[in-house]
Amino acid sequence: MGMTDNLLSTSQWLITAVLFAVILLNAVRSVDWSALRKDNAFQHSFFGAAVILGFVWQLRAGISPGLAIHIFGITVITLMLGWALAVLAGLLALVITVITGREPLLMFAANGLITVMVPALVSHGIMLWERRRNFRNFFAYIFFCGFFGAGLSVAAAGMVMCLMLWSSGTYSFDELVHEYLRYLPLFMIPEGFINGTFVTGLMVFHPDRLSTLDQSRYR
Repeated sequence: MGMTDNLLSTSQWLITAVLFAVILLNAVRSVDWSALRKDNAFQHSFFGAAVILGFVWQLRAGISPGLAIHIFGITVITLMLGWALAVLAGLLALVITVITGREPLLMFAANGLITVMVPALVSHGIMLWERRRNFRNFFAYIFFCGFFGAGLSVAAAGMVMCLMLWSSGTYSFDELVHEYLRYLPLFMIPEGFINGTFVTGLMVFHPDRLSTLDQSRYR
């Protein structure tokens, strides 16, 4: 996250916008809107997640344009709401950052793809893998989907961002390694810890809030 104006070429901007639109359309079509309208608790989780992420994303660090560091928090939202609603909640949070001036409107699609969609899809993929393996210990869900999933999702988002900046000629590969990639494993640790801790807390006290959790498998 943190893409600013003039970091991407016109062709990259167009490709990013197309990918963004395709994923967004699939997310909108995947949501069970009638069930969402009937479930007040789920609505509160959705809008609450958007507001919390919008304010958390105000806190970031970074020196060079486009190489900002911050907590994503998309993994726990994906496990709570499913990937489609997690994407929509993340985009609402991104709207907050645009309104507050932290992100440019022109780069909304690029930032949405990197910060929201890639982490949500990676987290969803890891959740599906854990489900297919049919682990019978609930610690597998916490570790693989929460801790490991969050770390891997932020790594994937960081790699996509670096690939975009490198292919646009904004930064050389050596610059990206020096200013971002060599620190990426360090970013994965707090991301995994924060998301994993929230997932653990929800699984213990409010497992019903984790829509991706199949409680019958761990009994």
